[in-house]
Amino acid sequence: MKSQFKILILSLLTNLSFFGQTKDFVKNDSIIYPIHKSNIGKIAFISQPIAIENFKETDFLKSFELKEKSDLNIRVFLDKSLTNYLHLLSPQSTADELTKNGNYQFTFIIDGKKIYVENLNIGAGSAESKNQKTIFRVPLISSTNEDSWGKFLWNRFFGNGGQEALSEGEHLLKIEIRPYLKLTEVLTGNIIAEGQIKIIIPEIKIDEKLVKIQSIKPIKDWQISKDKIDIAKIEELNRKIAKKTYKNVTSIVAIKDGKILIEEYFNGANRNSLHDTRSVGKSFASTLLGIAIKDKYIKSETQTLKEFYDLKSFQNYSTAKDSITLKSLLTMSSTFEGSDMNTESIGHEENMYPTKNWVDFTLNLPINKTKVAGKQWDYFTAGCIVLGDIIHKSVPDGLEKYADKNLFRPLGITKYKWQFTPQKVVNTAGSLQLSSLNYAKFGQLYKNQGTWNGKQILSKEWVTESLSHQMEISEDEFYGYLFWNKTYKLNGKDYEVYYSSGNGGNRIFIFKNQPIVIVITATAYNTPNGEKQIEKMMQEYLIPAITK
Repeated sequence: MKSQFKILILSLLTNLSFFGQTKDFVKNDSIIYPIHKSNIGKIAFISQPIAIENFKETDFLKSFELKEKSDLNIRVFLDKSLTNYLHLLSPQSTADELTKNGNYQFTFIIDGKKIYVENLNIGAGSAESKNQKTIFRVPLISSTNEDSWGKFLWNRFFGNGGQEALSEGEHLLKIEIRPYLKLTEVLTGNIIAEGQIKIIIPEIKIDEKLVKIQSIKPIKDWQISKDKIDIAKIEELNRKIAKKTYKNVTSIVAIKDGKILIEEYFNGANRNSLHDTRSVGKSFASTLLGIAIKDKYIKSETQTLKEFYDLKSFQNYSTAKDSITLKSLLTMSSTFEGSDMNTESIGHEENMYPTKNWVDFTLNLPINKTKVAGKQWDYFTAGCIVLGDIIHKSVPDGLEKYADKNLFRPLGITKYKWQFTPQKVVNTAGSLQLSSLNYAKFGQLYKNQGTWNGKQILSKEWVTESLSHQMEISEDEFYGYLFWNKTYKLNGKDYEVYYSSGNGGNRIFIFKNQPIVIVITATAYNTPNGEKQIEKMMQEYLIPAITK
């Protein structure tokens, strides 16, 4: 009898110990709805948002047709809140440490193949929701553009293999969710929710005339190349653009040996269309500064801001501002507290646009003491505004007239459109609109070492400095004077390019070791597709077709 009593006591103590270990670390929402209780660990796919109290299993989508205007949401049913799952990964961490360093990991699987894995940014979702929520809904696709981290997650998945995997026909999409925690290393837990749905991609019927390579009509200032290209490759690319696999592309122009090799237009654009290429215009600011230095209106890019402004009259003055050079603005390496890569930065471009004076906004910024002058690259649009203002004040009749006389007219460009700052100075940060062939002239100007029709518009020295590895961005990416640099690798061969880059998938590529300039324009603004699809078009179609 005593033996049985001891066993009972030990059993009770063991159970109490077990329950004590699995007790929630932070208090989370209770599981009160029957639909939740019966679906813990599942992801439900739904079309329109339905209040949880009215939600039924018959509302779960088994299939979904992916169309232009459609809605796809997920509702996730969890056993406990995210913070409680994260606590299992790091029992010694506080709740605050867990919410600040952890979030969900999403895995997208199509037809049994893992396509994309993302550790959701730790800033997605509030600390309160991480601590409390045991059930949540997030839109992946929204016809009303509902604001949520879910649609950006879907766009990143789509831009990183999802679009190619979801070809015409039927596919099985599975999503797995795990908790992850980034401390000294990234810790990932087990699956806490999963679900799958049949995705139907309807066939897009297109006019086959849109696929055929477009004929190049004679035009002043350009000869037409007789070099061979891989026509099948270009027509395969045209098909993908027509079927919107590559979205919102408006033109592709390729120049070889100074002659038009490819000239293709899409989605209503034509040879005369002006394209808003956003930050491609920054490279023009570099060009105009180089011309102003050649003409001796500005001494050198090594000049400092104190030579052009009374910096003490602006806010947050420090002696460090005195040594900021024009070159540091050209190379995105100044010490201003400004970063377009950090949405929390006070010098972010989105904070500049609503102000009445963009130059004052920039020069009022404090210095970031963690930055080493000329050593740390950090994308900084506001710095290009200051460059434009300096050129505007230094050249005769202002920047707009100076650009027309010394850049555009020598290139034979008479039709273009500037955007302006609140002070009516041309916006050297972007949105200069030209035709595709005129953008090609700009690229060819650099390929020609600064000459056009025998005239030296830009000095060779400035071209060399601009198209050089001034700043290292990453192991295989560099920055010059408002020009980017990277190398495409194809069939064991390197294709190094310098390029102007703008939001939405806009590029002017200048090949270093081949006589090639490529212009791509698009309007896929603020989407990951716009940037990702350019890389695929270059790597899989344009470089192979042109360098065959």
